[in-house]
Amino acid sequence: MTDSVGPPSSGVTRTPDAENDLLKELIWENLKEKKRTRRWNIAFKLFIAAYLLFFVFVYFDTNVPSSNGKHTALLEIDGVIAANGDVTADDVAAGLRAAFEADGVKGVIVRINSPGGSPVQAGYINAEITRLRREHPDIPLHAVISDICASGGYYIAAAAEKIYADKASIVGSIGVLMDGFGFVDAMDKLGVERRLMTAGKYKGLLDPFSPLDDKSREHADEILGEVHQQFIDIVKQGRSGRLSAHPDLFSGLFWTGETARKLGLIDEFGSAGFVAREVFEAEKIIDYTHQENLLDRLAKQMGVGVAQTLRMYTSYRLPELK
Repeated sequence: MTDSVGPPSSGVTRTPDAENDLLKELIWENLKEKKRTRRWNIAFKLFIAAYLLFFVFVYFDTNVPSSNGKHTALLEIDGVIAANGDVTADDVAAGLRAAFEADGVKGVIVRINSPGGSPVQAGYINAEITRLRREHPDIPLHAVISDICASGGYYIAAAAEKIYADKASIVGSIGVLMDGFGFVDAMDKLGVERRLMTAGKYKGLLDPFSPLDDKSREHADEILGEVHQQFIDIVKQGRSGRLSAHPDLFSGLFWTGETARKLGLIDEFGSAGFVAREVFEAEKIIDYTHQENLLDRLAKQMGVGVAQTLRMYTSYRLPELK
């Protein structure tokens, strides 16, 4: 004999086992639905947290240091100087302006650790330092060299009122280079034919797969000589009355800080802390170096990626101060 389950008018008859199975199925489906809901809630909360973190990181990374009270402003020039490199003129200029305009600043230190880079970027920074020193004659700017200040790095340092270094620092390399490769002989051995078509007699100048003719070499030498002379003029202007008459001063050679002092390339030995404490008499140091936010870093990475792709199709690079 079976029990009738449900309203009498339903006409449905279920056994106790069928009723239990149905109940279990309903409970199981309810549990699965709760699990799905819980997962979605967790995922949604994580999404909101990530979005808020991204918002805070991007929009509140303003790189505005606290500048209350007497202090020394510090800017780091660390790495290769290039439009998409470790050090760019735009970033350094922004930090310099913030430092000179800060309340309580007694002096500015540009600490340099760079092998060089773009003469254009170094020139922009040199010009901005010169301009700001002219606008703020009561705020001294000194350069401090750490491990190396070569070529483009020294191009920047030359704009400072004084230059400090360690006895073992590497200083100098006042020269310009343009490097590349030539594959003509390798192509002949491999039996590869070069098909270069140009509009303009010298449009293929310095093509690595074509012979280097006298005109190409002469033109490259003229460019290098002109940029080199610009570099020499900047150094003579910035170090007026302090340079020695050493014949190799502008040859591209570099020296230790100890010899650089004798040559007039630096003024004194000392660190950033020494200059802040003993020269500016403002031991508190605040860093005004531009710090990229997330969007800046992503944009630069994309730019570097494009530049690297383009570089694959050329062997010669623009002149560099190295």
